[in-house]
Amino acid sequence: MSTGDRVEDLLRPLVPQALGTLVRRYGRFDACEDAVQEAVLAALVQWPAEGTPEHPKAWLITVASRRLADQWRSERARRRREEVVAVLEPAEPPRPVGTDDTLTLLFLCCHPALSPPSALALTLRAVGGLTTAEIARAFLVPEATMAQRISRAKQRIKAEGVPLRAPAQQEWADRLRVVLHVLYLLFTEGYTATSGSELQRGELAAEAIRLARAVHEALPEHGEVAGLLALMLLTDARRAARTGPDGMLVPLAEQDRGRWDRESIQEGCALVADSLARSDLGEYQLQAAIAAVHDEAASAEDTDWPQVLVLYRILERVSGNPMVTLNRAIAVAMVHGPHAGLDLLEWLDADDRLADHHRLAAVRGHLRELAGEHEAARAAYRLAARRTTSLAERRYLEARAARLWPHPTR
Repeated sequence: MSTGDRVEDLLRPLVPQALGTLVRRYGRFDACEDAVQEAVLAALVQWPAEGTPEHPKAWLITVASRRLADQWRSERARRRREEVVAVLEPAEPPRPVGTDDTLTLLFLCCHPALSPPSALALTLRAVGGLTTAEIARAFLVPEATMAQRISRAKQRIKAEGVPLRAPAQQEWADRLRVVLHVLYLLFTEGYTATSGSELQRGELAAEAIRLARAVHEALPEHGEVAGLLALMLLTDARRAARTGPDGMLVPLAEQDRGRWDRESIQEGCALVADSLARSDLGEYQLQAAIAAVHDEAASAEDTDWPQVLVLYRILERVSGNPMVTLNRAIAVAMVHGPHAGLDLLEWLDADDRLADHHRLAAVRGHLRELAGEHEAARAAYRLAARRTTSLAERRYLEARAARLWPHPTR
């Protein structure tokens, strides 16, 4: 790994933390975001040449604050310098113990003045540091559409005069659904990156888990908060077994379950069992319950697929998400045979949100392979490989196709 790559890895989790601090101090979301980006560019130039500062986050905040000072001095050139300094360096009130600037920024971006899709997009950009293209793929929309959505969200915050302050806890309920969706998407991108050479972005998944824990500590009785944290823990528990020594993706059925994190599995199972026992069913609890069935099976053959199928049927009614239907097709195939699953995929071919997605082609390849239709499976795998923007997934899909030519390897 080059020095520049190491600097980028170090900066990635620090950016939302620095942005959260500046927004809390000064407001003006757009100006703070621009200042942090300028500080990041300065770090990318200076740190590889001069060395990483002892306190990287403080360095970013200081440089970004200076950028703000320069900007606001030019805007208020007629005012005395002392007045500018007073604006830029306010005396901060005492903060509650344990206040988390990133968590504060998360709830700020999920303000009720924004539509849920706009709040989601803005938060993924500001808190998660995802690119517009990555966010667009998560929402199954064109990149240009997502860029407009993010721009409108920023304009709405400015036009509405949205107060950039930490919301009181009684205000959290208005924002919680969007917050949980953002954390889910952050974790998903960290667990399976939509682009790039690496399958996983561990620091992003870890940050999503950390923030989910913080929300759970604040709202310990909320079933969906517990469900989301459980889902993250149960899924992340498999991380070490998801790639082989060569970095190649290892599918769930072929993973070495001895490498799974049993402590995370125990914690996740306890969370989901408790939340299901005392609250109404929600989509994160249902997803966590499915993950728990997989994690508790001693082997792939021991998986209780009928139970998984029942849970997916309930989840499909709750969420109406085509990705859930795609996953249900796999469960249908495991219970009723691959052709039953393939029949279900035909319904998804007409869904514009998923018709051109690589996962639809990949699942079709998997089910064709299970049915012994190797030529059709190979074609589906190749189509999926062309459609994905993840190099790690592309290598895996190409390998699946290659092993079916000219004869399937055993």
